Amino acid sequence: MNKRARLERYLDSADLDSVWFARPNAFAWLTGGNNVVDRETDAGVAAVGYDGSDVRIVTNNIEADRIRAEEIPDLEAEDVSVEQFPWHASSLGEAIAARTDDERAAADIDVPGLERVDPTALRQPLTERDIERYRELSGQTASAVESVCRELRADDSEHEVASALRVALSARDIEAPVVLVGGSERVQQYRHYTPTEAELGDYALVSVTTQRAGLHASCTRTVAFDPPSWLEDRHAIATRVETTALAATQEAAVEGGTAGDVFEAIQHAYDTLDYDGEWEHHHQGGAAGFAGREWIATPDHEASVTAPMAYAWNPTVQGAKSEGTVLVTEDEIEPLTSTERWPTTTARAVDDELELERPAVLGLED
Repeated sequence: MNKRARLERYLDSADLDSVWFARPNAFAWLTGGNNVVDRETDAGVAAVGYDGSDVRIVTNNIEADRIRAEEIPDLEAEDVSVEQFPWHASSLGEAIAARTDDERAAADIDVPGLERVDPTALRQPLTERDIERYRELSGQTASAVESVCRELRADDSEHEVASALRVALSARDIEAPVVLVGGSERVQQYRHYTPTEAELGDYALVSVTTQRAGLHASCTRTVAFDPPSWLEDRHAIATRVETTALAATQEAAVEGGTAGDVFEAIQHAYDTLDYDGEWEHHHQGGAAGFAGREWIATPDHEASVTAPMAYAWNPTVQGAKSEGTVLVTEDEIEPLTSTERWPTTTARAVDDELELERPAVLGLED
């Protein structure tokens, strides 16, 4: 089902005349463009609305020409209007309200008189165009991360590595809302290893979540110089839990299961592999798309598992992690944040025949 058809169904089911999106990921989902100028605000500088037939964009006079020329690649020029208001006379919310005076309308930001919509469900599953873009983003994300990782040295600081990652990603027109770099001491202490001045030491974990055109891709790589003897084993456990999650995801998508069903499989995998309770120390991931995670699985989580959809599971075993963005359809499991230039290890799901090639630990000489 295409995006307009989903919106029409939503308008009918919610008894609405129009729906408006001003948050950056929802704006990008419908337009393919970017409405962000100030990254510290929840809403962008433009909103896109749909009333069952017409697409309208509202923005101030500073942004109107640029939005029309550069930020609506998924909308045909003759099929969309760009309406502007004086930057000094109104806010974006007020401009939306002025255009919905006589309507039942909803928006993804607070607008007086309008209902609030959570567009998460509307963004699932992915469309063919979304999938094409996802493959490009994910492949380029992995290439950027791996290019930095191959040059690491044990005495590099976490901050230096994080800076190099942001440069490599930016050079590919990719933003990085999450960049985690942890040296050997800190990754054993913390599951979210935000960069510090600490040196990498014996080994390092590098994790990113990237974004382009609203889509988000996540991946982790492990680089070792003089690693502890247990690293390979813990890494292998994490890859098996991740593969188990993906097998359960596909099964849930086919059989109408939920995020809670997948989480139960993750818990069982940890228990079977003698790491019972390890899941309590870090979230395990979930559906990816127009957010770093459209939802994060928890016990008994009732979110529907859909396909085709991207998923980013990120199991950890103290000091080790396996994470990638993977396209799951009813017939296939396609790793997206993978290249042919990084060593891999074969991981088999627990209590399932699924086997996947997952990124291995890369050994480097210091």
